[in-house]
Amino acid sequence: MIFEELDFQVTPIGELALRRRKIPKLGELDVYEVKLGDDFLMSSLFHEAERQLSKLGLGALEGESLDVVVGGLGLGYTAAAALEDSRLGSLVVIEYLAPVIEWHRKGLVPLGGTLTRDQRCRLIEADFFALSQDVENSFDSGHPEKKHDAILLDIDHTPTNVLHQTNTRFYTEEGLKELARHLKPGGVFALWADGEPESSFTAHLEKIFGWAESHTIEFDNPITEDTSKGSVYVAKKSG
Repeated sequence: MIFEELDFQVTPIGELALRRRKIPKLGELDVYEVKLGDDFLMSSLFHEAERQLSKLGLGALEGESLDVVVGGLGLGYTAAAALEDSRLGSLVVIEYLAPVIEWHRKGLVPLGGTLTRDQRCRLIEADFFALSQDVENSFDSGHPEKKHDAILLDIDHTPTNVLHQTNTRFYTEEGLKELARHLKPGGVFALWADGEPESSFTAHLEKIFGWAESHTIEFDNPITEDTSKGSVYVAKKSG
């Protein structure tokens, strides 16, 4: 395997690295990887569940000129899939780590141009969880009273395996009720998670929002030559 480190930054939550590599059995394919400390956060090899987060989340909505928030930029697959929906009016992507936004603006990652050239899309450096807790203001700082049609979240590994322990509060009843206050009536909250869905969390969402379902997303894993799984939870706020 041939590695090339495209960027390395020390951040408030650990050492962040963007790498590009080739895997001999995959030919000339460039594989982009993000590491935070010793943890692999994401790889361009595995993005089907991230894309389905947008497809399933927005698919649960009716209407036009949708106002959408994505929590977590990463390599950009969730945001790019949202931009493919012709009904999308505006997209705000909230990313805590400034270097991740710079990767896209500098074209260090494949989808950078797709996101930065689309006038519907804005990349904002902020703490998604702090913004969610602030129920008096919108995720869109330029329009503090705005409510959103959909909020799509891809930050933590799962609701119980979080990147930072302070994130745990978001997944409680109190934290999710705060998130729901940012949505319009009938608005959707959708969440990506690693592995298969947990029925207890689906029930937790249903209790808070009024309706919820979960999806298992299977995708090929060329490293293990097997199938891997991710989850997408979709919850809709009562009208």
